[in-house]
Formats: sequence, structure tokens, C-alpha cells
Amino acid sequence: MNSHMSHTKAIRAQLLSSMRAGEYAQCERLPRESVLCVKLGISRTQLRDILSSLEREGFITRRHGVGTIINRHVLDVQTRMDIEVEFLDMIRQNGFTPAVASIRSWEQPADKQTAAQLRLPEGTPMLWVSRLCTADGRPAIYCEDVIEKALIREEYTEKDLELPIFHFLQRCCGVYPYLDLTDLRAVSADKKLADILQVPVGTPLLYMEEVDFDIDGKPVFCSAEYFVDDIFRHTVLRKKL
Repeated sequence: MNSHMSHTKAIRAQLLSSMRAGEYAQCERLPRESVLCVKLGISRTQLRDILSSLEREGFITRRHGVGTIINRHVLDVQTRMDIEVEFLDMIRQNGFTPAVASIRSWEQPADKQTAAQLRLPEGTPMLWVSRLCTADGRPAIYCEDVIEKALIREEYTEKDLELPIFHFLQRCCGVYPYLDLTDLRAVSADKKLADILQVPVGTPLLYMEEVDFDIDGKPVFCSAEYFVDDIFRHTVLRKKL
């Protein structure tokens, strides 16, 4: 990610924070664009890009002659399934103290399902990375990420894998996921998952099967994510077009 994108992302996060718990927490609307540009130290073009992204995600509504309305009911949602949030932030947003309890990596050829997801020949060498995240010390999320070994350009250590997988992809692979397609369904914990998540066999889990694509539409990694049922409340925002 270049410095301009990083700066824009930081300003966007700053504005969201100001609406949730800062300067604009008690406001129904944001100030005029000219005022916001000065306050945030950015150009009108940058501001409009940020406001457009916030409006697409439902945090604000811009109405001609009225101004930029803050949608408090959307800001107050704890977990949005339609917005990518890193696991530890997701746990934190739900009121718990997050931690990474374990990280494990291993090499394994692509099975039939993984090969189909990533459009690779079956048996292609892959790196698998598993993470167990806890909420107040209780297992909450278990995830297995799968990356083609040939994409890895830089030497890495276990420490590099401690960060969210997107950091590893950018730093060690030069890969920048652009969007993902995720299938969601309920599954029952088998013996392996029951042991990992410390729940009885047969416990319902929310399962997300994700495939991430770069800007050219090439699949770059996939993951299997399991969420313990009574820790999170997941919400999806759908606009009526």
C-alpha cells in the first residue's frame, strides 16, 4: 500500500472515530466540506473520496440542501459482516479483550477443494497458516489460511505470521487482495474443532469459506474461518437500490 493510500485510510479511520466517540459523537451532521478539509488537513478531492466510501458503507448519508447526515444506528453496530475487519478488532468491538492464543504453519499440497478455489493444479505446494484467537481468554475464532508457496518472494519467520494474513501477503508476497467472495453456513463442530475451540462435539459454529482476489480477478489465497456462536453478533447492511 502506497503512502497516499495509507494516509487516506488513516484519515478515514480518524473521521469514523470522531463520529463514534470524538468531536462529532453528539452531532447529527458533519461540518461542511470546506471546514472538514481544514480540520483534517486534506484536499477536497481526498475528502470526497473518503465521504463516498463512508456513504457506500452506510455510515453517512449525503443529501443536497441538507448536508452530511451521520447514521448513528449504523455506527453503533458492533460487527459488520459486509466490511472486512481483522479478527482482534472484531473481538474488541464486541466488548472482549482479544489475544492470539496460537499460530501454526505447515506445508501441504493443495487438495481438490483448495485447487478449485485458487484455480491451481491439485497437488500444488501450499503454505497453510492456522490461528486461534480468544475473547477474554476463551477460544472465539479459528482460521486456516492457504497461500500458494510460489507467491512467497521474501524469507519469513514465525513472527511474520503473527500479524494478520494481509500484512504477510503484502510484505512477503507483494500481493494486495482487492475483494473476496465468502460463503457462509452453519456447521457442527467435529472432534478437531471441538478440541481447538473447547466446545462439545456437535456445537453449532458459523463457518465462512473465503476466497480473495487481486484487482485483476486472480484468486490469491483462501481461508476457512470458524466463529463460536454466542460471542459475536454479526450484522449485514443491505441498501435498497
